[in-house]
Amino acid sequence: MKRVGFGKADCPVARALDAIGDWWSLLIVRDAFDGLRRFGDFQKNLGIAKGMLTTRLRKLVELDVLELVAASDGSAYQEYALTKKGRDLFPIVVSLRQWGEAHLYARGETHSVLLDQAGQPVGQLVLPSKAGRPLIWSDTSVKKVAARRR
Repeated sequence: MKRVGFGKADCPVARALDAIGDWWSLLIVRDAFDGLRRFGDFQKNLGIAKGMLTTRLRKLVELDVLELVAASDGSAYQEYALTKKGRDLFPIVVSLRQWGEAHLYARGETHSVLLDQAGQPVGQLVLPSKAGRPLIWSDTSVKKVAARRR
């Protein structure tokens, strides 16, 4: 089946998924948030084939989610660092984590835990209205754009 591109879609969700929606890309971003910066560290942690990792890293750099920077240890190597655009994915990664914790683990089953700087578990993400009231999906609607003429 041929992959459909959504890079020109009217829907922001479709465009975002087109850019970073495959699982390898999101796991690379997750690992970057966890402090991984080197190709070999990503490869070892993910168990991903080198060619696949090269392709995903290249795309994340092209999208300005990651950037190549001089190695932090002063060696001749380069490392991957999150850009502002990449750091802006943090709530997405956290929301996926929290959804997984809530729906994909049996009661009492162990898993990694996201902690704040004080060592406390991070609270549940809440989507606030402009006035600060927590929203659920039924409190929202999408204003669609007019259909394009061909």
